[in-house]
Amino acid sequence: MSIYHGTDADEPGLIMRHGRAGANSGAWTGKFIQFRSSDNNERGSVTGGSSSVSFNTSSDYRLKENEVTISDAISKVKQLKPYTFNFKVTPDQKVDGFFAHEAQEVVSYAVTGEKDAEDMQQMDYGKLTPLLTAALQEAITEIESLKAEVAALKSS
Repeated sequence: MSIYHGTDADEPGLIMRHGRAGANSGAWTGKFIQFRSSDNNERGSVTGGSSSVSFNTSSDYRLKENEVTISDAISKVKQLKPYTFNFKVTPDQKVDGFFAHEAQEVVSYAVTGEKDAEDMQQMDYGKLTPLLTAALQEAITEIESLKAEVAALKSS
């Protein structure tokens, strides 16, 4: 691992290179960072391979209980307010996203911090994936039902 402080805006501040033997052969994977809980069990990692990086969090079924299918996902997604905006420090760069305090009302588990506190709020967009998947599944079911109705009407 190398930490740099340079004057060139294109120079990275932190470089992590896996030292595994054969890393230059093009067929390797390894962990750059590992996150462990107080019981010393791994809870997440940043892994890399010859052409990609993955940001991983715990998802093993053995860590979970009381699972319930997500219901009414479409109505939850409809409450989210996505915007196109720019950050004040980069006025020419448009991005899509949410205001954390608004998203917190719908998906509190995806937002860290409190509105207007000293520290800025943060959002883990990846935590929206299960909700978005459930909403898409609900929409697909509705589309398939409507297609079947249309087909039945056309055939009669």
